[in-house]
Amino acid sequence: MNDYEILLRRICEEAERQEFPIDISVYKSAGKIPTEAILSSGKFNTQICFFGRDLGRDEVIQGQPLIGASGMLVRKEFYRTLYSREIITKDDVQSICRRALLTNTVPYKPPGNKAYSHKVKERFRPFIEQLLVVYWQGNQIITLGTEAFKWFSPYCEAGKIEEFWKRPDRYELKFTVILKATDFHGKHYERKVHLLPLPHPSPLNKQYYARFPQMLRKRLNEFEF
Repeated sequence: MNDYEILLRRICEEAERQEFPIDISVYKSAGKIPTEAILSSGKFNTQICFFGRDLGRDEVIQGQPLIGASGMLVRKEFYRTLYSREIITKDDVQSICRRALLTNTVPYKPPGNKAYSHKVKERFRPFIEQLLVVYWQGNQIITLGTEAFKWFSPYCEAGKIEEFWKRPDRYELKFTVILKATDFHGKHYERKVHLLPLPHPSPLNKQYYARFPQMLRKRLNEFEF
């Protein structure tokens, strides 16, 4: 068992330790064990991470983050920006996993479409920290929506995230934080990362949905990847 498999096992153990809201019916209909984490897809030796809120039905069924309606919008524009053509095949859909890491604030699906509480996010924070600092090697994180961006509040001066989020130009700027993590051997890590916030790419997000592809393209063009 490698270190990443140990990380997944520890997350499962934490999920089993104390009950919290999980959309059990979706897991059962997909033939999945509800406490088995769907933590990430993609490669660790990449520059970009896409950081979402939590899993949806399609993500549980397919066993990976960002592959429902919102995730497909991200995947399609990522592919279009890289290759100047449209997604056609299943391999095209998965091509993002060769160039980026995909993950969420919590590696489980909450009931309905409600975000997990602060308490649940904090339970799983140490594992997400390890993923982003110990395993992943990049430093550019594209956050998708308010919940994803504000997850990073503990890594900067109090109030700075809220202050930044009130800016009308927040989707055009970067926000730098120092992530910290401790592995299972007690070794401490830290890394400076740049957050590139974007609105959540949900079809329900009437204000930004139509503009999201252009906004993502602009973000991706800010650096070589």
